[in-house]
Amino acid sequence: MTDVQIIDLAEQRTAVRRAVLPADRLRAFFEETYPMIAAAVQAQGLRPAGPPFARYYGMPGASVDLEIGFPVEDGFVDDGEVTAGTLPACRALVAMHVGPYEGLAGTWQAMAVRGGELGATRDDRSFWEVYLSDPGLEPDPARWRTQLVQPLA
Repeated sequence: MTDVQIIDLAEQRTAVRRAVLPADRLRAFFEETYPMIAAAVQAQGLRPAGPPFARYYGMPGASVDLEIGFPVEDGFVDDGEVTAGTLPACRALVAMHVGPYEGLAGTWQAMAVRGGELGATRDDRSFWEVYLSDPGLEPDPARWRTQLVQPLA
């Protein structure tokens, strides 16, 4: 069983880029955009304040509405390509996925089942994944760690 916790999260300021794109462009968007965001943050004399994330708006299907980015300290200013944003303060279901990204859907499903057992009501406006492992530094997908966050209503 997936270990699912209900925790309170504080608001996090972010530097992000949002897009609506075909699902088959998702990987390329990540590969192109994370370096762009990191460079924009660095150009303002700032550093990411945590690992990269992807926040999804609605359930992905043939197309995906999402924003990706990094948490940052106060002070990031929109630069035309990358915008300042926030991950909201909320009570959330949180679970850890260990393994390749192709297995994320199964962990999300197990998390939804466990959340129902706990009586949690999901806020389906958005949810996000925090990528705790860098595939460039950890070549073994079986060791990748991704934190799943589902805000509650």
